[in-house]
Amino acid sequence: MKKYGVWLIGALGSVGVTVMTGGLALGRGLIAPDGMVTESKPFHDLDLAPLNALEFGGCDIRCSTILQEVRQMISECRSIDHLLVAEVADQYESIDRRIKPGLALNCGTAIASLDEFQQPQKTLLGEVEKIREEISSFKSENNLEEVVVVNLASTEPLLNLEEFHLDLGAFEKRLADNHSDNIRSGTLYTYAALLEGCPYINFTPSNSTLIPALIELAEKEGLPVMGHDGKTGETLVKSVLAPMFVSRNLEVLSWEGYNMLGNMDGQILNEPENKACKINSKEHVLTEILGYQPHSKVSISCVPSLSDQKTAMDFIHFKGFMGAKMSLQFTWQGYDSLLAAPLVLDMVRLSLLAKKRGESGLMPQLAPFFKSPQGVDEYDHFKQHELLMDYITKVKGE
Repeated sequence: MKKYGVWLIGALGSVGVTVMTGGLALGRGLIAPDGMVTESKPFHDLDLAPLNALEFGGCDIRCSTILQEVRQMISECRSIDHLLVAEVADQYESIDRRIKPGLALNCGTAIASLDEFQQPQKTLLGEVEKIREEISSFKSENNLEEVVVVNLASTEPLLNLEEFHLDLGAFEKRLADNHSDNIRSGTLYTYAALLEGCPYINFTPSNSTLIPALIELAEKEGLPVMGHDGKTGETLVKSVLAPMFVSRNLEVLSWEGYNMLGNMDGQILNEPENKACKINSKEHVLTEILGYQPHSKVSISCVPSLSDQKTAMDFIHFKGFMGAKMSLQFTWQGYDSLLAAPLVLDMVRLSLLAKKRGESGLMPQLAPFFKSPQGVDEYDHFKQHELLMDYITKVKGE
């Protein structure tokens, strides 16, 4: 059986260890594929990578092990069954050996404070070469057919794009000249992944990863890529509810959202420069769907006791017939990593399919998985889902 690699940037974060633990459990048939879109009926006849054919590796700036991180999740919020962990833990050690020291370049003080490695001073191209060698070794040592790189790292500060971010030639000259200003670790990881011939998924809000210059490279190299920011909670509900108000011609006056989360994600997003990138990813969804900007504010607070159990409370004030003002409120509470992990596995399989079909550049069919899907102007979740279904229909018809 052919094997396929999943290289996770931020492998030891809560989403990363959940992806690996869930992937191993699925491969052994220990759990049902709940939450996996590619395991639903429309996908059954597609030539997707088998779940037991996935091998995991990656990098992280923290020094830990998968088992340590999973045990911490269990002790904090019991989101993963310890009996299930016992069934797959025999594979953790071999994966731990594939997880390499990560890179933290211009990522802000919050992320830099997590860096437990004394990294050697390399040039930018030297760092790219190091990442390439790690991905290449992962592929060759495990006899992998393909490797998909997925960014699950902590949210970087918002990047203000400069001219060199927009053009591949200018970007590569910037690297060759070793000018590191406004180049972040996420940018170098993407560049290295594409040079190694890997499809690339940015599950984070960080806009430093799939800059226009690197999308140009993906198209040149014939590689499928997609981002930004996995849609798992409050924004998912927004993208489903907002079209209802449009369809009933009800004017949304205000839409206030308050998000609370703990774990490492919460700690990083507690920093204003990192939070700004996340809020930028979440805020524009309503305007795009409604066609106007209601009074709206997204708040994010770190609540350590919640750990991985993200909670969002939204208040929607809207106007109806005869000017009557009414409201709707909802609370969304779910284990963030358990909502995200099956989507990561879905996108890995769909990326492998896209590469097999010779597709390159952005994958608009993956829009329903993202808060800010690149290359797609549609934010209505159901219409985004239609993009995916149309793609699947096309694939089956060829």
